[in-house]
Amino acid sequence: MPRNRSGRSVVQSAIDIKRWQQQTPTVVEARPARCPACGVASCPLGGAIRLQGHGKRERQVWGPSGPDQRPEMLTVTARRYRCVSCGAVLLVVPRGVLGRRLYSASAIGFALALWGLVLATAAEVRRRVAPAGIVGDSAVTGWTTLRRWVRDVAQRRIFAEAPDPVPRASLRQRAASAAVALAASADPTTRALPIEHRAFLGAAHAA
Repeated sequence: MPRNRSGRSVVQSAIDIKRWQQQTPTVVEARPARCPACGVASCPLGGAIRLQGHGKRERQVWGPSGPDQRPEMLTVTARRYRCVSCGAVLLVVPRGVLGRRLYSASAIGFALALWGLVLATAAEVRRRVAPAGIVGDSAVTGWTTLRRWVRDVAQRRIFAEAPDPVPRASLRQRAASAAVALAASADPTTRALPIEHRAFLGAAHAA
């Protein structure tokens, strides 16, 4: 069953963003095994379908498609379902797309690793992660969004299973702690890659 960590109405599919972009999955392919709201099986054996297709919805996804790629703005066509048992309406998105956030989980994990482990400046992190041009004087030397992500991790709003850093840790130390945990979630075959690349890959699985 696809995990639902980004909010009750948003369910992440096992299909990643790249495959989803190549071809939007069918209603059958994207349908979750169960309703995350009430737990009913979507297609009970010998019974009627309980999670029925309920149209589509476009979602923007920001960030690079790979650690060495330029940041971009993608549009994915998410699938909606309605549970006939409890009335919940679900939005099924590719793996790594977060509820109520424009940036992908991989982009956020990559940013945390660049800032916390590689010790890149906030401005450099923005250049490598944000698709939009620099706006405003403060963006030249910093990036408010990056610090907000670190606080969100600390408050379990994203990457809820990331471990707590040491008490009184700085924001950069908190970013480093989260990035190490995300890198550990990447496939073991990626161990030879730089840790920021592994954080990018692991973040999609940890979202």
